[in-house]
Amino acid sequence: MKRFEYRLETVLDYKTQVLDNLKTEHAAIMQNVNRKQEQIRGLKRELTGYENGFDQIKTEGSTIENYRLFDMCIGRMETIIDEEKERLSVLKKQEDEKKQEVIEAKVDTSRYEKLKDRKLREYQKAVARADEVFIEEFVSSAAIRMRRQHRG
Repeated sequence: MKRFEYRLETVLDYKTQVLDNLKTEHAAIMQNVNRKQEQIRGLKRELTGYENGFDQIKTEGSTIENYRLFDMCIGRMETIIDEEKERLSVLKKQEDEKKQEVIEAKVDTSRYEKLKDRKLREYQKAVARADEVFIEEFVSSAAIRMRRQHRG
């Protein structure tokens, strides 16, 4: 019997390649999300430093210029953090969309893999049946030859 051949192998290969590419793109977006989260944590630490410094000069007393300087720094850091949170939100949306694409591609690829598995099982059953038929024919032929030899 001829060897097993899956006619949709090239389609399965293509779908697998698409899935792998989407996974790579998703990983890159996740890396950007993680970097942005780390950047925001760093900005928050910096903001905390300004707030602590402001609290310290309030207890020690300082000039109006220093109060205004800290107030401006704190306000600017809050604005920067808010802007970075917006960018993070956009990145998370991209990540969710890419994740959905990965899921859809995985489902699509999985269909072809299951079809291939089913076709392979059918092929294996056909091979087993062909082997059984061959063995039965061989045994019956041998039995006929043995009877002819005993008669002759």
